[in-house]
Order: sequence, then structure tokens, then C-alpha cells
Amino acid sequence: MLRRQIVKSDDDHAADAHERGRDYLGPVQIDRLLAAARKGRHGIRDHLLILMMFRHGLRVSEAIALRRADADLAQARLWVARLKNGLSVEHPVAGDELRALRRWLAARDDALPWLFVSERRQPLTRQAVNYIIGAAAKRAGIGPVHPHMLRHSCGFALANRGYDLRLIQDYLGHRDPRHTAHYTRTAASRFDGLW
Repeated sequence: MLRRQIVKSDDDHAADAHERGRDYLGPVQIDRLLAAARKGRHGIRDHLLILMMFRHGLRVSEAIALRRADADLAQARLWVARLKNGLSVEHPVAGDELRALRRWLAARDDALPWLFVSERRQPLTRQAVNYIIGAAAKRAGIGPVHPHMLRHSCGFALANRGYDLRLIQDYLGHRDPRHTAHYTRTAASRFDGLW
């Protein structure tokens, strides 16, 4: 008996992307993760790292590549250099994030160019970021969390606030709108007021 092999195209994968498991955190989980990060050994840094990864939808490699010069505290702006051929843009920095940034920079006694450094005065590694987020998630009691979930959480949070696809696409630096579409297609706010 011959088995029929089903081959999915890229369009099928994009259309079915919403069928994968939930790979983002909701607002309550983000708050718990941030609170737990504050309680760690390097709470000021870890809290800011997680906050910025969530607020700006940063990939790990984008977060560890951030430099002090990318943060304009006077104008409350952050230059986000996107990787993977993404659209690099300047993002606003909200008040609580600006205060956390100032607190972190005031706690440092070095002139190193990187925004996030280890206690050995080196830029954080991907493994260190994985560990920081995993340890905070464990303290928060929210199960396993990987860094890319923060990027997805950003996309879903923006979609649930009613922002359109194009704005979210530009904010996250996506060149292809198909990468952004699953945030808006599964946003609960789309269905508000139907009944």
C-alpha cells in the first residue's frame, strides 16, 4: 500500500502558524517574570534585560549586541539594530524602562561600551541570557521560558492592544508581513464585541 505524502508549502506553514502551541507570555506572566528577575543576584541588570527584550521584541543576539550609545536617555529613545536582514529603527523608551536603564547604568563602575555586561566585565553570552531568563521563570513559577518567547510576547501584546499589522511589522523589524500575521490573527482583541 502506498502512503500519500503531504508536502506543505511556505504559505501553508504561515497559514497554520497559529496552530502551534502557545509560545508567548501574557501580561500577568510578564509581570511575574520581571518581579522574579529583580530578586536574582544581578536583579537590576536582569530585570532591565528582560524588560527590554519584551518591550522591544529583541532577539537574544540583538539584546547582547546593544551598546550604551544605543540608548539616548535624554530623548528617551533606543536604537534597535535588527538582525536577520530586519528593519532597524528607533524605539521610544517608556518611563519605567528609562528609570531602570538609569538605575543599571548608575550601578556600573566601568566604561565598557556594551549595555549588558557580566560580572566578569564581558558582554553577556546567549547562554547567559538563556540562564537568566530560565532562572527568573523558575523563581516566578511560570514553567519553562525561552528568550524568544519574549519577542513573541511583545508581538501578541501589541496585537491585543489593537495595533495594526503594519505597525507591529515595523516595530519588530520584519521585512515579510507573513512573519507578523500570526500575532494579529490570534489576538483575542479581534473578537471583542462580537457578542
